[in-house]
Amino acid sequence: MKNIYLIMCVLGIALPYYHLMKFLNQNQWSMNGFWDEIFYSSHPVSMISMDLSVAASTFLIFLIYQFKLKKINPIKYIVCLFLVGFSLALPLYLYDTHDKK
Repeated sequence: MKNIYLIMCVLGIALPYYHLMKFLNQNQWSMNGFWDEIFYSSHPVSMISMDLSVAASTFLIFLIYQFKLKKINPIKYIVCLFLVGFSLALPLYLYDTHDKK
């Protein structure tokens, strides 16, 4: 199972950044319009964006709670969450904590 989490970490980096590079190539390496397309381009895209925003926010709150309980140091997961996204932060957390009881 731990190997699957590692594969998901790699996919969590590769897939979002692939689409980011495609967006930047189409817009002459400008971020203009990025947030409009994420939240306002269509209802299905907005639904997925809001779903991921709530899930990532919940995971951030969970990390802070775990830190207060002195169970983990959340810095690397928070960095991953903000630099790459939920698609890396959650699989990395699961990978790191898989064998802990």
